[in-house]
Amino acid sequence: MTDQLSPETATASIAVRHDLEHVPLVDPAAKGGLVGVLKRRYLLTLMVKRELRARYIGSKMGLAWSYIDPFSRFLTYFFVFGIILGRGQVPHFAIHLFAGMVVVNLFTTSFNSGTRSIMQNKSIVQKMPLPREIFPISAMLVSLYHTVPQLVILIGACLITGSFTPDLGTLVATPMAFAIVILLGTGMGLMFSAINVMYRDWTRVVQIFTGMLPFTVPMMYPYTLVAQRFKDFPVIEHFYLLNPITSAVLLMQRAFWITTVSPEDAKDAGKEWGFKLDGSFPPHLWERGLIFIGVGIVFLAFAQWVFMRLDDKIPDRLI
Repeated sequence: MTDQLSPETATASIAVRHDLEHVPLVDPAAKGGLVGVLKRRYLLTLMVKRELRARYIGSKMGLAWSYIDPFSRFLTYFFVFGIILGRGQVPHFAIHLFAGMVVVNLFTTSFNSGTRSIMQNKSIVQKMPLPREIFPISAMLVSLYHTVPQLVILIGACLITGSFTPDLGTLVATPMAFAIVILLGTGMGLMFSAINVMYRDWTRVVQIFTGMLPFTVPMMYPYTLVAQRFKDFPVIEHFYLLNPITSAVLLMQRAFWITTVSPEDAKDAGKEWGFKLDGSFPPHLWERGLIFIGVGIVFLAFAQWVFMRLDDKIPDRLI
């Protein structure tokens, strides 16, 4: 015969089942930081695809614009700087400029779109419990996706010169440059995406900063010009080289530009800007690159800490 509980025992059993005092309270919003984002790779992939579709919605050319736009910019730089202004002081100046533009654009677009990412997705933030770091991370991945066509065009332009001789330095410098830019761009976008929710003026500040950045790195002018202008003030030159994006630009130029300059091209180059085939880069370029990769890792951890401090306030500020 099945044992039956007495009314007192049944009441006590129900009370135990409904006693939630021992159950810890858990925040309904998903946490976990950057690790939590990586654990939700499927959701991250959906966010990236959603952003790409939204960017080209209603366009017949679609993703072809990601090739057309950088190619048209490269032709513009080649025509203006190479033909009209005759920047013969630097051989293959269009490649010199475009190599730097690839990493500068990746950093600026990651920083700008990451800063705006939470505000642009506030309807999702308010309705879905997911790690909010996923928005600046997906913004960086979209920017990285659009960097691939620029890299293809850069390699194609190098091959057209007929003097492109990639070496081991090319294979090492390229990932180092991208590592610096991705770490810093992700960190800046992550940190300022939360700060921008608190204080909306930061969107404008970031736009001003990223607009100034291309002029503060040796992209539209060679590094040798900086070294020549400040040879009597080495402190200024050292301060100039403290910019991590400067090292990323120089590494990209080491990988793609200088490997297209033949000894004959170097002889034909003017001496006004101090161009030298064996002296176009600052000393200790590789060491600087490794140091800035380490700085980028530390800064990304700091950006995650700032984001976590502000994370709980984000839903209230989005109202």
